[in-house]
Amino acid sequence: MTVFHFLNCAALTFGPHVVYYSATPLSEYDTIGTCVKAAVVYLGTALVKLVCLATFLKVPENDNFDPYQELMKIFIGFIDVAGLYFALTQLTHRNISQNHKFQAVGLGWAFADSVLHRLAPLWIGARGLEFTWEYIFQGLEANANLVMTLSLAALGSLMWLRKNKPRTLVPIIYACALLLATMPSITSYLRRSLEWQTPRVVGFEFFSSLVMAFISWQLFSACQRTV
Repeated sequence: MTVFHFLNCAALTFGPHVVYYSATPLSEYDTIGTCVKAAVVYLGTALVKLVCLATFLKVPENDNFDPYQELMKIFIGFIDVAGLYFALTQLTHRNISQNHKFQAVGLGWAFADSVLHRLAPLWIGARGLEFTWEYIFQGLEANANLVMTLSLAALGSLMWLRKNKPRTLVPIIYACALLLATMPSITSYLRRSLEWQTPRVVGFEFFSSLVMAFISWQLFSACQRTV
C-alpha cells in the first residue's frame, strides 16, 4: 500500500510533464535537448537563489508573515526571470519555432523544479505507513506550477523574442509576468497571514494558473496575428 501510494503521488507530480511532452508537437520536433538545457539552467538558478537566500534572509523566529522577508524573497525570485531570459535567448536551440521554444523551456524548467523540491519529500514521506493527503496536494501544486511556468515562459518569449508586438499589449504582458513572478509570495501571504489551509491554497493556485494561462494564450495569439 505504501509503495502504491508513492507511485500514485509520483505519477500525479511528474506524469503531467511527460504527458505534455508526448501529447504536443514538442515530441515530434525532438525538443528534449532544449528541455534538458532549460533544466540545467534552472538548477544553476536555484543554486544562486539558495546562496542569496542564505546570505540576505535570517531564519524566522516564528511562522508569521514578515513583509520585509517576503519583499526580499520577491527580489531574489527575479533570479528565476533572469534564468528564463538566459534559457530563452542565450542557449542554442534546434531550428524550432518560437512557439515550441518557450514550451520546451517552460516544460524543462517546471520538471526540474518538481524534481528538486518534491522528489525527496515524496520518497521519504509518501512511503510512510499512514495515509496523508499532503503529497496528493503536493502533486496538484506541481501541476499548477507547470501551467504557471509555461505561462511565464510564453510571456518571456513575447517580451524578449517578439519584436513587432502591439504597443498597447506591452504593459499587460509585463504586468502579467510580474504577477506570475511574485506568485510564491502571494501564496505565502495566504498561508501565513490569512491562515489559509492547504486545500484552499492549492485551489487558489489552480484557479490562478488557469486564468494566467488563458490570458497568456490570448496575448500570444494577439501578437501572432500581427505578424
